[in-house]
Amino acid sequence: MSQPHPSAPPASKPLAAQATAAPPQVAASAPPQVAASAPPQVADLPRVLGAPQATAIVVGTIIGSGIFLVPREMMQDVGSSALVYLAWIVGGLLSLFGAMTYAELGAMLPYAGGEYVYLRGAYGDSTAFLYMWTWFAVAKPASIAAVTIGLARTLGFFPAFHWLSSTIPGPIPLVWSQLFAIAVAWFITGLNYLGIKKAADFQLVFTILKVLLILIVAGLCFAATSGSFSNFTTTLPHAVGGLSGFMAALIATLWAYDGWNDLTMVAGEVRRPERSLPIALIGGLFIVGFLFMATNAAIQYILPAVQIASSERPAVAALTVVAGPAGAGFVAAAMALSIFVTLNGTIMSGARIPYAAARDRLFFRQFAHINPRWQSPSTSLIVQALISTVLLVFLSRFQQFFELAVFAEWLFYMLTATTVFVYRRRRPNAARPYRVWGYPILPAIFVLCAAAVLVSSYLSNLKGSLLGTALILLGLPVLWMVKRIYPGPSTPLEGMSGV
Repeated sequence: MSQPHPSAPPASKPLAAQATAAPPQVAASAPPQVAASAPPQVADLPRVLGAPQATAIVVGTIIGSGIFLVPREMMQDVGSSALVYLAWIVGGLLSLFGAMTYAELGAMLPYAGGEYVYLRGAYGDSTAFLYMWTWFAVAKPASIAAVTIGLARTLGFFPAFHWLSSTIPGPIPLVWSQLFAIAVAWFITGLNYLGIKKAADFQLVFTILKVLLILIVAGLCFAATSGSFSNFTTTLPHAVGGLSGFMAALIATLWAYDGWNDLTMVAGEVRRPERSLPIALIGGLFIVGFLFMATNAAIQYILPAVQIASSERPAVAALTVVAGPAGAGFVAAAMALSIFVTLNGTIMSGARIPYAAARDRLFFRQFAHINPRWQSPSTSLIVQALISTVLLVFLSRFQQFFELAVFAEWLFYMLTATTVFVYRRRRPNAARPYRVWGYPILPAIFVLCAAAVLVSSYLSNLKGSLLGTALILLGLPVLWMVKRIYPGPSTPLEGMSGV
């Protein structure tokens, strides 16, 4: 396993010497005055991921259960195929604009932590810490909990897994699905503990299998004699309709596309990031967009609008028409595999954020520990799994808890995208291996649309959005405590004083 040069900076530190004078994969030594004040350096996370693994992280993390479920909600919201596809296209373009913006940031600052690094360089320690706190304490653990329970419920479709819904006798009210979810979370955490190369190879193999299964689902539908293109002209008479209906369908697509940003969190372990990150982010979004549109078209080829809107699982209903119970089982298996691969990407990326902050002395130093044998952020992985376990054991309605983080996610998507303007203005001569096409228009569109999602979130779920804001601000006393434990300046962003 290759190791960086002993003089290399921490993987989470965006050094201007790298960004302005040397390619991103070449480390620059810290100035003497910085080295004297910084804590002793330890080995960085190794750069072992190629473009295929990076692309698999993007595709495998994005495609979960959403594509199999959201066609129902989208049809209920807009009521026609044309508007459903318009929502898919708008959501895909918006996600692509965000990915293109992140590709410039990631290629310029390819370090562990992703958005944390960009926010810290542009807006300082407090903003970066609040981002880290939100993902560490709320968003990632709750996402892991939701995904694992989703896997258990999907497997419950098969008679062999009906026991998952049984209650476990004991002082704490539990069902077997909760323990199953905990076991799966720890299994994937263990895989990542053994090193990102093993976890990324797992991601690559099973993402390819996932894509093949989705293509088979679409192919079976279009090959069926029971299908008809006339279904694309059917409508749902009592859909929500109007702008509010379209916005609701658009948010559903954004939920389905969510996860494209996770690759930037492991950017410190990507080889040739100046090339691999843009290819993976942009190419991955195109692959996902094609698969989403193909699956939606396959469902509509089999089912008219009314049946899509009334089916809890439209993809399962479509394959049931095509191939009976065996077809339904095939889709359920594809959903389970898809969710499983998404879980791997979520656990992999989430552990890198507290690791990056700890390397910068903005979080408890134990989180910066790298396992000497497996070269993984072992402490971050274990604590992340522990928090997820707590949610799975004690919060029976944790999906609502996860909804509190939706507002926070889009808040930080918006803030992170604005950093591209900050870096362009303050560091115009910095080396940018990739420049976002259409600058400044496309990043501005993403920022404005992210702001619209935030406004919509507040209007539709004021209580949840306010609670989400409170969860973010709870990080301030934690930051104060960290500053008390580690007095003095945090590890500086060398050469970034102009940012």
